[in-house]
Amino acid sequence: MNLRKLRQAESIFLHQYPGGFDDEGMRKIGKKHNVDKLIELAASTLARKNFGKQGQVLDDIVKLVSRSSMVSMFEKPKFRDYVNGLNRDDRTFLANGFKSLLHANQEKGFNDIVDVLSEGKLAKWSLVTICPLYYRPQEEVFVKPTTTKNVIRQFELEELVYHPRPTWAFYQGYRSAIKAMKAKVSPSLSPNNAAFTGFLMMTTSINR
Repeated sequence: MNLRKLRQAESIFLHQYPGGFDDEGMRKIGKKHNVDKLIELAASTLARKNFGKQGQVLDDIVKLVSRSSMVSMFEKPKFRDYVNGLNRDDRTFLANGFKSLLHANQEKGFNDIVDVLSEGKLAKWSLVTICPLYYRPQEEVFVKPTTTKNVIRQFELEELVYHPRPTWAFYQGYRSAIKAMKAKVSPSLSPNNAAFTGFLMMTTSINR
């Protein structure tokens, strides 16, 4: 991690938005993404107890994806139609994958989700990581390809090598890097990990 560049990004951001994500300007931007409401929706629908009703929980996952401003408008209907068209066994496998990712063996759940989505050519970083982000917004991270590649380049995260196909090893590494970076800057930049990566996205686009 290039700490000098991170601190420089922090300085530029806080010069424009002195209150960080509590700044009036950032609150206006934040309203467009509806993150808090989707965090509440994830908390109420993706709790462990809800996975006893696999059909409903998959419907709720589709709902979260569809309402997220961070997922591409092209991916949303493809994901919805693919999930709705799965046979019973594949729907069970996918639901169990999300259950493991959120509540048990994260690596197994992650890989199972990727396997199911691969069959529909939908093994996309955004579709695999959006639900964990909303369910544990202080711990998990959303991997948006362009932003992630820019963060790796700009802040010289040399231990990370991005690949289009989601892998648990990269996710773990990126999540650890984000945690380490958060610890080096003002808490006002990270009310949640979606906000923090938003800060990184804005500053990498400025410094390109």
